Amino acid sequence: MSKFDSIRPFYDAEINEGIRTAINHPMMKALMNFTFPEVDDEVWKEQLRKTHSIRDFQCNFIYNSVQKVLEKTSEGLTTSGFEQLEKNTSYLFISNHRDIILDTSLLNTCLFDHGLVMTASAIGDNLVKKAVLLTLSKLNRNFLVQRGLPPRELLESSRLLSEYIGQLLLRENRSVWIAQREGRTKDGNDATHPGVLKMLAMASDDQNLMRYFKKIKVVPVSISYEYDPTDALKMPQLMAEANNEVYVKEKNEDFMTLLSGIMGQKKHIHIHVGKVLDTELDNIASEHENSNKQIQAMAQIIDDSILNSYKLWPTNYIAYDILNNTNTFSEQYTENEKSLFERRLEMKIDQKNTVALQGFLAMYANPVVNKLKYQNAI
Repeated sequence: MSKFDSIRPFYDAEINEGIRTAINHPMMKALMNFTFPEVDDEVWKEQLRKTHSIRDFQCNFIYNSVQKVLEKTSEGLTTSGFEQLEKNTSYLFISNHRDIILDTSLLNTCLFDHGLVMTASAIGDNLVKKAVLLTLSKLNRNFLVQRGLPPRELLESSRLLSEYIGQLLLRENRSVWIAQREGRTKDGNDATHPGVLKMLAMASDDQNLMRYFKKIKVVPVSISYEYDPTDALKMPQLMAEANNEVYVKEKNEDFMTLLSGIMGQKKHIHIHVGKVLDTELDNIASEHENSNKQIQAMAQIIDDSILNSYKLWPTNYIAYDILNNTNTFSEQYTENEKSLFERRLEMKIDQKNTVALQGFLAMYANPVVNKLKYQNAI
């Protein structure tokens, strides 16, 4: 038994058996009927039975599912930066995180379109409690991040995860996607948690941490949605935090959020991949001897890249102006765009609940605030 068996996706040799366990599940039927609405069930089932690799499953099925999601729930996906990446090269993509499934699925779609190495992607084990979801995630090259462990077990789990990510990048030439912090950003403030970088660094047998990060080719990624399809679903947690209460998730909350993220309206989406961190890491190594300071400086470099390249939409500027009662950014949106956003606000949020109202607006406005802070700091 491999030491990574508890967290890894399927090997290609296991794909066909994995498919056969899920092929008659209602969720697989729903996914395939959505993706191939004109196709008889027996046709896609026969194609699935002939599938023997993750790449085939992703290219023939998941890629088409993502295209259908874009067609039905968005006004298009734009990209920038992909032309700087090299073919047949693995990268560690550290990304801001807005949607459970789509962030990484959209990135992989773009990598495929550009002829680049697709990713193995980190997913919290809390999201795949249902057996069929675990199977689908392993078919789609997700590896598990174990959540909610006591401290000693968490340390062991982090070591294992770090070693596995290192193996993917350096030995298997497989790119990796990981979020810049645990869980999706719910308040619009994208920030890299140093703990993620510390976990990644555990696999380094080199005393020089920055040299290890250069070796694994770190690429910051920013993804922005004009409309966050799960915006209103994030409100209960934000309200609990505002009241200093512990937030407890409903039983099927993660699953419902997952579905809403896929099927909810997003309007425009943009993904930017930054440059591989290189001279920045040399500078950090020469300026800081202390490894904690190096990690903090690296987190700041990643944040700067993500904030600088994050694409702002009319919804961000509208929310900023409503929240601050100004017309500062009125040239960035039309009256029609503003009234559509206000209608969404009225439909989703109780106007008498000022905490929820401000939380909803801040979620969209904070990327503007952060970009202004970043530009003023330069």
